[in-house]
Amino acid sequence: MHPLHKCLLFHLLVYLGRNANGSEIINGELAPENSMQYMASLQNSDGHHVCGGFLIREDFVLTAAHCDFGITHVVLGTHNLKSVNDDNKISIEAQIQKSFKNVVLGNDIMLLKLSTKVSLNRRVQTIPLPTSEMNQQENCQVAGWGATETGGRAVDDLRVVDVSIINLEVCKKKWFELKPFPANVICAGGYETKKGFCQGDSGGPLVCNGKAVGIVSFNKGANCDYPDVPNVYTDVSKYLTWINRKLKRYE
Repeated sequence: MHPLHKCLLFHLLVYLGRNANGSEIINGELAPENSMQYMASLQNSDGHHVCGGFLIREDFVLTAAHCDFGITHVVLGTHNLKSVNDDNKISIEAQIQKSFKNVVLGNDIMLLKLSTKVSLNRRVQTIPLPTSEMNQQENCQVAGWGATETGGRAVDDLRVVDVSIINLEVCKKKWFELKPFPANVICAGGYETKKGFCQGDSGGPLVCNGKAVGIVSFNKGANCDYPDVPNVYTDVSKYLTWINRKLKRYE
């Protein structure tokens, strides 16, 4: 890999992956208790939040591939990570990736096969995936657990913020250091706004019109309040064939 790519990759992963002590939503608000029942907290054996994810079938959570470090179970059915009991926790049976090496090279997507099917109820629901590419004019939301400002402390309550889709060509120009720019991504929030995701929010969904169209992948460094580049998500629509093929194996 080119030395510049190595340097960029180091900074991207330091701030979004390996230091993932909790999701950080910038300038958002508390998610209503009766909303976003598909949200999942990916946790390690110590019960610490590592990444976000979202339930797409009773036995499958979708998240980012770079969230594969030390996760043992998911937590569903609560917006407050202090309100976790054995009923909320489901162990992970298998992690399924697609030729992932790092976020710069793309394919930052992972399916988590749960050890058991969860019961859908008023607190736990699945979220549909897109059937095609999204409208670039859509306004969307991203959610996660954690701090509300750069360098702030993580919080326990799920927070959500509105973000707007950024034209992909504009996104590529702003991310001029990345050549080639990773394929199959969506850009939303960050650039020219004070709203978006930050360190540790990886794996959570970009939700537009009630569908999970993107997966939080990376931003740049720790500059979350005033970023000079857009936030980048994996484009779920580009992986529908792969997702459906993997799900079918476990029907």
